[in-house]
Amino acid sequence: MENWILILIICGIYLAITLAMGIIPGLKVSDSVTGFVAGDRSMNLFILYFVMGASVFSSFAFLGGPGWAYSRGAAAFYIIAYGITGMIPIYFFGPKVRRLGKKHGFVTQAEILQDRYNSKTLSALLAALSILVFIPYLTLQMKGAGYVITTVSEGAIPQWLGAGVAYLVVLLYVYFSGVMGVGWTNTFQGIFMMIIAWFLGLYLPYKLFGGVGAMFTQIAQSPDVSKAILQAPGLNGKGAPWSWWGYSSAVLISAIGFSVWPHLFMRAFAADSDRTMKMTAVLYPTFQLFLVPILIIGFSAILVYPDVTPADTILPYILTQLDLPVLLVGLVFAGTLAASMSSGDAILHSAASIGVRDGLSLLLPDHLKTDQKERRYIRVLVVVISITAYYFAVISDVPIVNLLLGSYGGVAQIFPLVFCMFYWERATGSGALAALTGGVATTIFFLLYPDLRPVPMHEGIYGLIVNISLLTGVSLATPPESEDRIERYIQA
Repeated sequence: MENWILILIICGIYLAITLAMGIIPGLKVSDSVTGFVAGDRSMNLFILYFVMGASVFSSFAFLGGPGWAYSRGAAAFYIIAYGITGMIPIYFFGPKVRRLGKKHGFVTQAEILQDRYNSKTLSALLAALSILVFIPYLTLQMKGAGYVITTVSEGAIPQWLGAGVAYLVVLLYVYFSGVMGVGWTNTFQGIFMMIIAWFLGLYLPYKLFGGVGAMFTQIAQSPDVSKAILQAPGLNGKGAPWSWWGYSSAVLISAIGFSVWPHLFMRAFAADSDRTMKMTAVLYPTFQLFLVPILIIGFSAILVYPDVTPADTILPYILTQLDLPVLLVGLVFAGTLAASMSSGDAILHSAASIGVRDGLSLLLPDHLKTDQKERRYIRVLVVVISITAYYFAVISDVPIVNLLLGSYGGVAQIFPLVFCMFYWERATGSGALAALTGGVATTIFFLLYPDLRPVPMHEGIYGLIVNISLLTGVSLATPPESEDRIERYIQA
């Protein structure tokens, strides 16, 4: 039997285990929207830690991270830089969100923002924005799964089929179990990913160079490699040195957007206590250790396997070139699939929940908004969003990290609204609506026309400049919200 067939069997066993772990927990929560979306607000520290961690480190980490280290060198350090600080805001507003959610029944980000700013229009806009940024993020995960299975099978299974099989598993357990299926599979996948990442990050440099130190020494001494590859901010996508404008703004926009990603923000509603929420934020940076071996994997291939394209496939490419035991290779590929699926499930679940709770429900008459019907609508939207993202995963050739960076620019526009929700009592619904609209429009404009940027900063930074200006100006020019409403949030 061919080795790739054995590796595929191992990956298939992993997918079967994941499916079982995803469906069984859903049998233990209530048959309600709160059970499906927020897990009856019962997630403990252990589960929440892995949900938050595994939801972020995905195909982006296992494929995009090594891909950037391989092709752009020190530029990949931006991933560690923003991850260190991105969780800090959640320590402060996470417990507030949890308490308000439990008291008033909120289960999505847009619901709590709608209540604070007293604007259904804002809720609909947030729902549209969330789905808009979630589609490329989910597409990223599907592309990663497709890369893995195509490489494993030595091209026998095309990318479109590999992505379809992996995400059929995700679709099934998200459809049947909701957030608890996401929680338990993320825990399993997170532990699995950490073990695989550290093994590869230490083993590959030893196998190819004799150690991590020897690897970097040889890269630095090689006449065939740009010296900028080991010097921050590294290289840009065209092989030239990346500007500090680009590097710094990528770190800043990612750190700002990190804490308000709807699928992470919503986990505050699922936490079982304020202490769980705070401890998750405090412990989360330890998950960043997972990125160290991930980036080392990419550096290990620079000299030994030059000119591999696309760069995002460098990890699976290395594994097919080394003489490793079939069982080990199969487990590594399964770990890479885990990285893709652990984010994909959280994104898919959150996108569908937001689309129904904050978008569709605004259009439906009251008799069609029962708890049972809303849960059914969310499940239908899970399928629709899966198919949409799968379509883009099959036809898109945009690099994985670029997809994520583009999404961050849009989602970061939510941060000023969340901050002012708790810490600026003068913020109004009109100001929030103007800020979000102006910020997103500016971000999209500079994304489409990058040559018009005055300096080469991430487009999301320009969006935030417009966003904050409008939020401040329009809020001060419009009547304040009711004192009772404001007091509820300022004193939360």
